[in-house]
Amino acid sequence: MQSPFEDSILRSLRRISRAIDIHSRALVRAHQLTSPQLVCLREIRRDGETTPSALARRISLSQATVTGILDRLAARGLISRTRSETDRRRVLLHLTPEGEQLAREAPSPLQQHFVEHLTALPEAAQRNIDDVLQQVVSMMEADGLDAAAV
Repeated sequence: MQSPFEDSILRSLRRISRAIDIHSRALVRAHQLTSPQLVCLREIRRDGETTPSALARRISLSQATVTGILDRLAARGLISRTRSETDRRRVLLHLTPEGEQLAREAPSPLQQHFVEHLTALPEAAQRNIDDVLQQVVSMMEADGLDAAAV
């Protein structure tokens, strides 16, 4: 039996997906940068210096995914990788002047826009949204997927 809410819920999920897609395409068009790349740039900028593994943990992406993103950012001259002076096995990430400028000037990721609205809600409403979205993730069997930053 079909739920009376099925169509509305599926429509809402499509609208969310579409909003993410539209924002991502606009970012690529304007700056030749994907949303995950911009999130990485902004996190490195926030920290001033970080490691790939710390960055991966903070943005909820796998180390392999972050390595690919960092490779592309380095190829464009937006980040530099240097070995730690104290532990040569450790790689430290820094923004180049070009990366710093792009991190500062590129539009906010859709995620930041969403968070601004979310934090304006009462804590109980935020908890309800979190609970429901966790159920949706589970229903979609997406528990093991990277949380690609939007």
